[in-house]
Amino acid sequence: MAPSKRIVARVGELRELITFHNDRYFGDDDPEISDADFDELVRELRALEAEHPELAASRSVLDAPGAPVATTFAPVTHRLAMTSLDNAMDVDELRAWGDRVAKGLAGQTARFVCELKIDGLAVSIRFENGVLVQAATRGDGKVGEDVTANVRTISGVPVQLSKTSASPTATVLEVRGEVYMSKPAFERFRQEKLAENQVRVAAGKKPQPVPANPRNAGAGSLRQKDAAVTATRELSMWAYQLGEVQGGPAFTSHHDTLEYLQALGFPINPEVRIVDSLDEVVEFCAHWQEHRNELPYIIDGVVVKVDDLAQRERLGSTSKAPRWAIAVKFPPEERTTVLRDIKVSIGRTGRATPFAELEPVVVAGSTVSMATLHNREQVQLKDVRPGDTVVVRKAGDVIPEVVGPVLAKRPKDSQPWQFPTKCPCDLRSTLVQEQDVADTRCVEPECPHQRDQKIIHFTARGGMDIEGFGEKTVYKLSDAGILEDVGDIYSLTPEVLLAQGLGEVQSANLMQAIDASRSRALEKLLVALGIKHLGPAAAESLARRFGSLDAVASASVTDLAAIDGVGDVIAESVAKWFVDKRHKSIVTKLRKGGVRFDNVTVIDAPQTLAGKTLVVTGTLTKFGREEAERAIKDRGGKSAGSVSKKTFAVVVGNEPGASKVKKAEELGVPQIDEQAFEHVLATGELPE
Repeated sequence: MAPSKRIVARVGELRELITFHNDRYFGDDDPEISDADFDELVRELRALEAEHPELAASRSVLDAPGAPVATTFAPVTHRLAMTSLDNAMDVDELRAWGDRVAKGLAGQTARFVCELKIDGLAVSIRFENGVLVQAATRGDGKVGEDVTANVRTISGVPVQLSKTSASPTATVLEVRGEVYMSKPAFERFRQEKLAENQVRVAAGKKPQPVPANPRNAGAGSLRQKDAAVTATRELSMWAYQLGEVQGGPAFTSHHDTLEYLQALGFPINPEVRIVDSLDEVVEFCAHWQEHRNELPYIIDGVVVKVDDLAQRERLGSTSKAPRWAIAVKFPPEERTTVLRDIKVSIGRTGRATPFAELEPVVVAGSTVSMATLHNREQVQLKDVRPGDTVVVRKAGDVIPEVVGPVLAKRPKDSQPWQFPTKCPCDLRSTLVQEQDVADTRCVEPECPHQRDQKIIHFTARGGMDIEGFGEKTVYKLSDAGILEDVGDIYSLTPEVLLAQGLGEVQSANLMQAIDASRSRALEKLLVALGIKHLGPAAAESLARRFGSLDAVASASVTDLAAIDGVGDVIAESVAKWFVDKRHKSIVTKLRKGGVRFDNVTVIDAPQTLAGKTLVVTGTLTKFGREEAERAIKDRGGKSAGSVSKKTFAVVVGNEPGASKVKKAEELGVPQIDEQAFEHVLATGELPE
């Protein structure tokens, strides 16, 4: 059946869009849409061309691995084309590729090399007789841009290759890799830009665009006209492939080439793995999809390659990509969508936090319709406005955030958003921003939004952990005037809950959960009260030192501050909380409601780890994460979240965090398994 006019028009539109966005991404380093949105356009065009072959162009835009070279830099013709890779968006597509490889090898067994897919800019670096003579970007795959001077500034890229008997230097050696900006470097760069915007805004000038992510910042930094500017941007590179080689050693496998490159002084990503089956490839991909945010750089997938070079020759390539490799794409952590409106929420301490209402979009596997904008200053410095197309990011379990606007898509009638002067609650109290403080607050003690958030905090898992007491229940009971503060929770009855529309089972379960919370540990109660600056660690110290809520309430600031981990700021905040008459009323209600004030866990474990700091990473078989941390603390030790020179040992379980293991190796910190961990708990000493 001939394609309809609608399909013909859509194919034409898709080709124009793909070409345009390709140029914005590769040519301008200023994309208007996310990688995921671009991939959707490509997949739609590929599907239509497959369904209607008569519409396929002789040279499809899908065959272009990059963008035409800009005039900013001199063109460089690649002696061997820098082709792109086909993508696998899920396990089924990965296994389909594996089946094609097996079929192409006619029964031969293939080994695979798995490499993290770095979100950066592909480059080709040419050496002649061991000296760096030229570096170029990918460009359109055939012609790139000469960025030699800029690449020379990148720390870790050798300008003179190492010469050893084990790794003789080729007369011509082309090294391909990915230039990227690490997360810490990007954050420093981003903060610099925000600081510059602060100066501009103070001077009445418009803020400049803030880089949305490390990829854009890194690519833009590499393509600076002045190499001295590039040198300030803290760029890095991982080498991942050989291109043209003359006079070098013969290789039979891809991993041999990586070892050769490493011997010559090139940085090779430490997470490269050689596996014997596609099942292991799937496991590798699943592991890094889960742990991607533990790395100090951005990855958006895994590149899988056939290891045997002879098998690669046999498999060959299409006009666009090699058949012996594929890029497994992870669910996107960044997407573009429309910012419908900016509103303000009020927290339990009165802090006014702007948030974005968005056109719903799937990010990192979940639908996002709201995202944080942090504070008044961030909105101003990023210059995001209602109606903007914005970049939304969600990394793992982190709250989604609006990274910044796509200025090329800003409506012509757009106006800067103004932070409200009044609280959104019915009292309409004035919002206050203290001098030299980023946060804006509602200072009205009777603010219903603060009341609700305090109750939600009290009932949450980190506090009294009252299961079933969710936000909707809190809002329903507080709006009805039944809950004025957290103390009223313990005067609730099944009849009251039923009268508010809760079902019999829900009411019974909630009453049971409330009853169970009456005997929570004292440190949990202290955290649940929401005392400013008081976190779990300090609350635990207070509970162990004073033994009861009454003793904490009557302690002097001096006595409170003398406790390790408390200090003057927390001590003054705690003392101030308990003298407030509203809070005294809450304590009275809690006492009347049967809440225990003296439930302190007695620690009788030997203090074998006194003065020692341990870090736990990965999954243990006999301990949950909280159990392992508790075991360390019960023995007088400290359970830290990061590795430092002072770390006594790193406990390494299954699927550990790569950054922690690497840091331990760099600092020479002992790494121990679970059995050795048990020995350390018992003796305080590392096993011999």
